[in-house]
Amino acid sequence: MTEGNFVDYVKINVASGKGGKGSTHLRREKYVAKGGPDGGDGGRGGHIILKGNSQYWTLYHLKFKRHFKAENGYDGGKNRITGSDGKDVYIDVPLGTVVKDTKDQKTIFEITDEGEEKIICEGGKGGRGNWHFKSSTNQTPRYSQPGIPNQEKQITLELKVLADVGLVGFPNAGKSTLLSVVTDAKPKIADYEFTTLKPNLGIVKYRDFRTFVMADIPGIIEGASEGKGLGHYFLRHIERNSTLLFMIPSDSDDIIESYNILLKELKKYNSEMLDKSRLVAITKCDLLDDELIAEIELEIKSKIKEDYIFISSISNIGLVELKDKVWEMLN
Repeated sequence: MTEGNFVDYVKINVASGKGGKGSTHLRREKYVAKGGPDGGDGGRGGHIILKGNSQYWTLYHLKFKRHFKAENGYDGGKNRITGSDGKDVYIDVPLGTVVKDTKDQKTIFEITDEGEEKIICEGGKGGRGNWHFKSSTNQTPRYSQPGIPNQEKQITLELKVLADVGLVGFPNAGKSTLLSVVTDAKPKIADYEFTTLKPNLGIVKYRDFRTFVMADIPGIIEGASEGKGLGHYFLRHIERNSTLLFMIPSDSDDIIESYNILLKELKKYNSEMLDKSRLVAITKCDLLDDELIAEIELEIKSKIKEDYIFISSISNIGLVELKDKVWEMLN
């Protein structure tokens, strides 16, 4: 799914370099009647290496360059000179990138740490020169090994955003508004559904210079796990979050039913997501009076096991308590 310069899914072709062939050179030198074989080994072909880079937050830089080819190894030379290795090709990817084989969609590996390097295509090994094959019965071998062929793959890169807290809710639940108030992020905010079309990250400043990262994804609707709406494109971005903050507007027709629908969609997408710690935030509580809050609180207590809190991003109600609860859950 791409929106603006945010790209979290891309297919690329990668090919390593083939190994250089060994030399079949025979030593020819003045006053040396029988020099024998002195052919050197071929060089290794270049690898294709994926490297984690925290300066990237999207796969946009790979959107227009889809083919990567490493250099071939150089052939061996006389005097047992080994051929040079082919140059490796490094592909920088953001942290949280999942690498899959495009053919069968099996996960090959993930890049999650800064500077982490993993080889996706190994370069071919260089062939051995003819001096390796001399023996008492074959003192002048006129053959050598060719280099090992290169590897070629088509891979899919998927980005799963790394954040501590993921905001989960229906469209227009106030997720982007909360992110804009508690962080310095500037997500698009408007009074219509699916205003958010890409994940947004923000750093929440907590007491004593401590921080945690919050992720806002497009709203989930009923049937999102089956492909409805936009939410299913981005559900993978909250797979890595340790805490999920469910945001349900106080003016919803049925708060409990809304919460159950969100839980059901997450379970259908990946049942392991229900193992994460959860907090329910009833948003837009500035629209409620004390009686309504007490009534909703009574209903929530009887039907929801998770901890809950009433907040209003516009009026700054309950935001300090929200940060306290989230920090407590993260630590």
